[in-house]
Amino acid sequence: MDTLVKPRKVPPQNIIIRLFQREIHGYRKPGTHFHVARQFYQNVFPNFTVINVEKPPCFLRKFSPDGKHFIAFSSDQTSLEVYTYRGPAAAGDLLQQVRVNHADKQSFEVKSKIFDRFFKLKFIVNVAQSAEQLNRECSLFSDDGKYVIIGSATYIPDDLRPHFYEIYTSNESVVPNPRSPLEDYTLHLVDLELGKLCDTRQFKVDKIFLSHNQGLYLYKDTLAVLSVQHQVIHLYQILDGMFVDVRKIGRFCFEDDYYFFNSVFPSERAFKEPFINSLKHRLLTFLYKRAAHLSNVNGSAFELRRFYQYFGNFEALRLWKMQLLDENHLLIKYASEDVVTLKSTDANSQYSFFVVYNINESKVLAIYENTSKELLDLFENFCDLFRNASVYMETQFSCSPSNNLYARLIQHRFKQTIVSAKFGGKTEATKRLLAQLPISAQSYSCSPYLDLSLFSYDDKWVSVMERPKTCGEHPIRFYARDSGFLKFRIYAGSTSRPVTPPARRLVAFTFHPTDPFAISVQRTNAEYIVNFHIRHDNTSNEDEMAENDLGLSGHLQRWSNYL
Repeated sequence: MDTLVKPRKVPPQNIIIRLFQREIHGYRKPGTHFHVARQFYQNVFPNFTVINVEKPPCFLRKFSPDGKHFIAFSSDQTSLEVYTYRGPAAAGDLLQQVRVNHADKQSFEVKSKIFDRFFKLKFIVNVAQSAEQLNRECSLFSDDGKYVIIGSATYIPDDLRPHFYEIYTSNESVVPNPRSPLEDYTLHLVDLELGKLCDTRQFKVDKIFLSHNQGLYLYKDTLAVLSVQHQVIHLYQILDGMFVDVRKIGRFCFEDDYYFFNSVFPSERAFKEPFINSLKHRLLTFLYKRAAHLSNVNGSAFELRRFYQYFGNFEALRLWKMQLLDENHLLIKYASEDVVTLKSTDANSQYSFFVVYNINESKVLAIYENTSKELLDLFENFCDLFRNASVYMETQFSCSPSNNLYARLIQHRFKQTIVSAKFGGKTEATKRLLAQLPISAQSYSCSPYLDLSLFSYDDKWVSVMERPKTCGEHPIRFYARDSGFLKFRIYAGSTSRPVTPPARRLVAFTFHPTDPFAISVQRTNAEYIVNFHIRHDNTSNEDEMAENDLGLSGHLQRWSNYL
């Protein structure tokens, strides 16, 4: 009798057969040529790990979008180091004679030389002045990969406390506190091709969230900077290596508003103004018109009464986060002052609002609460538009719930977990998912090895979002999505050094945009261990027999062979 369950048909895994099929058939469905080309990454992947690489005294950051450059910050966090990436096979001759059972001398040579094989120091650009220090988690690349924007900050000493009207420049300014101290900030525009500092912009007595680019957003040549302290969004255009002032959105929305205001109130102190600032006025106007429209439609004044009831809460809202949706639209997140100034410990449980703002027309187009199912549907179905995934290169794209079935399934499981959890529910799940908005610029990796349509892996240990993850004790296994075969494993830890149980180990992965090359930086308290995950084809039977030899695990470890 025929079985009811047919065995799964595994497509050919041999790279020669795949090349023949591509040569004969090309891509069989229109619009799938990128995906057909990316399938070859299932045959060429990082299968070799060099543990505890010796690197220069610097903090490694990330690759440029084109993958040609790699940037790092000097150990004193005052200079930017620009390296030229030499390609995935740059260390082939160094690894050619490596044998697993002769690890002592060879592994020492490999780990001491391999960084210089892959990266060549191109420039050291001194950018931070006096007591400023560069933020190690802040960098924005231009769409052509020519420029990079980095940020530095310095604390304001207690003996040089700023003037009152320097802290409170408008009636929307927030009250600083020890959890959110004021600092002096500087943004630096560096030319990666010439290795020079092109332009700077300073923000004195301010609060800008530089970490993970939360307070900055770059869309093509438009840069937005959110001043949380002064409740202003600064807009710049990057033109020929310069920051060109475009406008400020906050107290005023148009360039000539300040001129007309001063012609009527020439001596009015901004902090003492009895008026509602321009951006907040547009928000309140939109809410009033919506409430009035609903009241007219329903024949009841209930919505208008609710607007008046919560008018004080609306007026007390403050700018918290923002992102550019395109050159002309901003997504702004408002929350209470306790959330904005980090007084509230559980920010996601507090109420917040998302505002879609048209820059040229100075008009609020839509307002959503953080419990809005409509906004959640937009986010899930058009996630790439929020991430601006296709700005830099059409062939480089990160998988998201809107373009990848498996990413959407992971998000659906996460949502169902919150819905079924204690004190959970659909409203709480919506809050947790919308807490990702606005999305920080350039925070998702486009590496094909993190594409869930090509590989299956545990996103608990590594994901497309470039954030530190908890370091596991076991290697991260990557399975081919079409066959289910184990393709390769990445081990981010160091087996040569015992780690005490209380120490929390974090690991940050940096994948090259296209090549089989990744860097993992493991942090245990104040200790950093750098591992290189590379492609190495010089394998032998002797290597395979000695793969489980623990003598090598101190410095070199090979986890899998290729098919």
